[in-house]
Amino acid sequence: MASSKPGVPQNDNVAHALAGAGGGILSMVLTYPLITLSTRAQVESKRAETAFLAAVKQIVAREGVSGLYAGLDSAVFGISVTNFVYYYWYEWTRGFFEAAAARAGRASKKLTAIEAIIAGAIAGSATVILTNPIWVVNTRMTTRKGQIEAEETTAGGAPVEKKKQPTTLGTLSSLLRDEGPQALFRGVVPALVLVINPILQYTLFEQLKNAYERRRKHNVTPTVAFFLGALGKLFATSITYPYITVKSQMHIADDGKKREGMTQAIRRVIKEEGYSGLYKGIGPKVTQSVLTAAFLFAFKDVLYEQTVRLRGAMARRAIKA
Repeated sequence: MASSKPGVPQNDNVAHALAGAGGGILSMVLTYPLITLSTRAQVESKRAETAFLAAVKQIVAREGVSGLYAGLDSAVFGISVTNFVYYYWYEWTRGFFEAAAARAGRASKKLTAIEAIIAGAIAGSATVILTNPIWVVNTRMTTRKGQIEAEETTAGGAPVEKKKQPTTLGTLSSLLRDEGPQALFRGVVPALVLVINPILQYTLFEQLKNAYERRRKHNVTPTVAFFLGALGKLFATSITYPYITVKSQMHIADDGKKREGMTQAIRRVIKEEGYSGLYKGIGPKVTQSVLTAAFLFAFKDVLYEQTVRLRGAMARRAIKA
């Protein structure tokens, strides 16, 4: 394990990581129906594409309100692990750069744009490698539930025998049995490319935050963090969305079909559906991403302060004992 000496104390990294995980869970639960809608849109053929409100009505009519939350358990687990890993390494790298700035006698210890990019690249790459299997399972569950419900109604509308809805462990087990462990790393290349998303997001957030604090002479409030986080995510997701579409399609790729690389997948989508095919589901995805990021940044600072307070109280209690 990496030493915490060059940067901030390791327990402070853990506090940031726990706050990030908690904020991620809260924001994920609040916005998950939008993830379901965007994921299904990304993997539909263009012929099957459905307008936003019509898609909501279809899912609710066919699957009930629970259909909007297909795969929520794996998503909550995934976002908690993702954010814990990301914030741990981001804060460790930030601490390293701040300590280096102090040793060099730099006037400001705030991260420069280049330092923020490097911190984001390190944290993002570690996160992708560790959590890609979770998101493969989640994408399979999100799309498979809709397929099962569609198959349960015949063309004439007569109900057929209901099939058991997939569980997280069941989906993982069948994936490993039918396609092997390598299936858990499908889409990892576009996912690594998508590391640029949090890099853009956090770099813009950090620079806007630094500018705000210089101008107002005080730290950002949760409300300001909400809007700065939303702006950063809107910018990042709008630029990287085609790779999000390709990653989702690679997650559900049929094992019997010839494997596609990232470039091949992009070319296929453009050939079959035009450039607009790379942006399927962008409406709910951008809305979800922006709201998730905004809630995350608003929740994270509050949860971090609570974590630090709790840790301090436990330390005082231990000293008295």
